[in-house]
Amino acid sequence: MTVRQSARKSIGQALADLSAEFPDEDIKESKLRFLESEGLVEPERTPSGYRKYSVDDMERLRYIIRAQREHYLPLKVIKEHLDAIDRGLEPPSLNGGPTVPTGAFGDPGTQELLRGERADVRVSRRELVKTAEITEEFLDLLEGFGLVRTRTGSKHY
Repeated sequence: MTVRQSARKSIGQALADLSAEFPDEDIKESKLRFLESEGLVEPERTPSGYRKYSVDDMERLRYIIRAQREHYLPLKVIKEHLDAIDRGLEPPSLNGGPTVPTGAFGDPGTQELLRGERADVRVSRRELVKTAEITEEFLDLLEGFGLVRTRTGSKHY
């Protein structure tokens, strides 16, 4: 067993950690399953179907709980924040003040945004096709030749 695998927690271990960290919250297995069904967290599954929560999954769960508890954000908004984080962007501020977006797609400055210092920005398939002004079929060819691929462990490029 690798260190990375041993860092994964069962649903019971995840609940124990979260309950200790958030003692005022009534966190149950059903809540973790619901958050998974809503696409907010995607724990790995063992061959027998058991959920295994990674360090990243646990951080996402903590973010969700804090955003709900402290800022009363709906899951739809939390999901948008998590998507921004997944793409390497800063999520909107939870302090309630206005924020300046750190990136935008589909505008004339997009190519500059994706070059150089912003190698941490992740884009969806649709955004890549639109920004690169290519077809889905051409992207399939590029992927087939190994010239373009999604980031390891992600659905983003």
